[in-house]
Amino acid sequence: MSTSAQGVVNALCSTDGPWCEAAAAEFTRTTGIKVNQAHKGTGEIAAQIRAEAANPKTDLWWGGTGDPFLQVAEQGLLDAYRPAYINDLYDWAVRQYAMSGNQVGGFYTSTIGFGFNTEVLKKKKLAEPKCWADLVKPEYRGEIEISHPASSGTAYTIIAGLVQQMGEDEAFEYLKKLHKNTTTYTRSGQAQAPNVAKGEVAIGVSFLFGFEKWRFEKYPVKTSSPCEGTGYEIGGIALVKGARNKANALKYYDFLMSPAGQSLGAKVGSLQTPANKTLKPDPRIPSSSSVKLIKYDFEKYGKAAERKRLIDRWTREVESLPR
Repeated sequence: MSTSAQGVVNALCSTDGPWCEAAAAEFTRTTGIKVNQAHKGTGEIAAQIRAEAANPKTDLWWGGTGDPFLQVAEQGLLDAYRPAYINDLYDWAVRQYAMSGNQVGGFYTSTIGFGFNTEVLKKKKLAEPKCWADLVKPEYRGEIEISHPASSGTAYTIIAGLVQQMGEDEAFEYLKKLHKNTTTYTRSGQAQAPNVAKGEVAIGVSFLFGFEKWRFEKYPVKTSSPCEGTGYEIGGIALVKGARNKANALKYYDFLMSPAGQSLGAKVGSLQTPANKTLKPDPRIPSSSSVKLIKYDFEKYGKAAERKRLIDRWTREVESLPR
């Protein structure tokens, strides 16, 4: 191995940009290993890893919803790794290792819900949404923003969650009604929180932690968890099969899962619940104790064929409709 290759790791990161950057900078500062890292949605990264399968350019993929990670694992494109510190991790993180033959670790968890701009709602004389049923009321027409399931793992989590909750045909009828009230489908699920905070849209549907960051920064943002129940994610972390810089990728992986790496998220405003239970979590991280969580079937909805089938159906039956 040449000396130049010893000093580098190529990573793809799908969590919030500031966390991606902070982790890379801190890892380089403490190890001297240079991190070449791009930030993209999980759907985009999954497609990139498939496209590069014959000649992998990525060593490590981390952050972002776990379903696309499980789909790439199923296609045999990730390397198994069961860390020595597995007992330092919460059960929900350990289950991801077990489910994927140790190809995917659980990196953090967070729940789906609504974030809304209280000033915009007040100005438009609209009530704060509390339930999935509220979002399809005609008065919210053009007031709701969601991400696009083809590129965003967040949107796929929303759809898969609704299918599990309502039954598939009922969920698609619901999504058609929601489509009428949706102003934009963004590429990434990280767009909703800033857009709501700045008043560009009244209501966003995404992971709750993103909205909380803006609330703590004194923007007129509030959140609610759907009264009927909601889906959630377990963010992923994985080594890419055929990684050129595997030794460094393992070092970066271990750093990201350590208390030092896991606590960086909250320091830059990413308020997911970290997988490592040995660190004291930031008090601003939203608790899911009062949230009605569905029993999310990661095994079934983490399959590539199921993801493709649901997204194809959504494109055919929902996206194609006029608004």
